[in-house]
Amino acid sequence: MGHQAEKLEELVASSTSKKSKKTRFIAITSGKGGVGKSTISSNLAYVLSKQGLNVGIFDADIGLANLDVMFNVKIKKNILHVLRGEATVSDILIPITRNLILIPGESGDEILKYSDAALFERFMEQAQVLDKLDVMIIDTGAGIGEHIQMFLNAADDVIVVTVPDPAAITDAYATIKTIATLRNDVGMIMNQVKSEKEANAVFDKIKKVADANIGSDLDLHLVGKINVDAKVSSSVKQRALFSVEYPNSRVSVDIESIAKVIASKLERDMLVTSSDSGLSGLFKRLMKHF
Repeated sequence: MGHQAEKLEELVASSTSKKSKKTRFIAITSGKGGVGKSTISSNLAYVLSKQGLNVGIFDADIGLANLDVMFNVKIKKNILHVLRGEATVSDILIPITRNLILIPGESGDEILKYSDAALFERFMEQAQVLDKLDVMIIDTGAGIGEHIQMFLNAADDVIVVTVPDPAAITDAYATIKTIATLRNDVGMIMNQVKSEKEANAVFDKIKKVADANIGSDLDLHLVGKINVDAKVSSSVKQRALFSVEYPNSRVSVDIESIAKVIASKLERDMLVTSSDSGLSGLFKRLMKHF
C-alpha cells in the first residue's frame, strides 16, 4: 500500500497546472454527533453560494452521510464509484443552486484503497471540472478517527461545532486537543445557544482550559454562534434549509454572519495562484497525509 501511495503522490505532483485562484478548504467537524454539524455545513454552503461564490460541499461523514437529506436530493453514486471506474466525476456531482455543487463522498481510507494509478489519473483529469471552486466545505464525521484527521490535516480551516451541553463541551475539547497535534489554529461555532452572552461564556470556558493544558500557541477563536430556534429542527424535518425557508429569522442572520467571516478570509486569498484547486486539489492534499 505504501508503494502505491508513493506512485500516486508522483502522479499527483505531475498533474499540476496553473489556476487563476485557490480553493479554500474548510473542514467542519464536531466531538460528538447530534450537535448540528451537517445542518450548519449545508446552510453555510448555501449562504456562501448566495453571496456569489462558487461553492462545493463534500460529504465526508462516513456511515452517516446525510447531506442528501439536507438538500432533499437523491444520491445514486459517490466518489468511490468514480475511483472504481464505475462513474465519472460529472456523473456524481449534484447541482443544488447555480453555483453550489454537492460532492457525495466516502471516508478517506476507503477512497485510498482504490489507488489504481490509471483510474486515479483519470479521476484527477475529470476532477478539474471543479477547479473553479472558491470554497469547498468538507462535512466530516464526528470524533477524532484517523480518516477524519486526514481531512482536518488537508483543510485550510477547521471549525469545531458544539452545543452548550456538558458532554458535548467535553467531547469538543477532546477534539480540539487532537486537532492541536495537527495544526495550531481552530475555529469554533457555538450552536443552539440562548444568546451571544451564552456563546461567549461557553467558548471562554473551553479556551481557558485549552490555554492551560494545550498552550497559548493554539489560536482557538470563535467564528460565530447560532441561536436555539425551533425553525431549525422544523426545516430539517421538511428536508429544507432554514436559510431558505426562514431567510429573515435570527438563525439565518447568524449563519450569514459566519459566512461573512469566512468570505473575508477568502477575499485575502483570491489573488493566490495555485494548483491546489477544487476536488483534485483536495486529493493532492490528502495524499500528502496518507
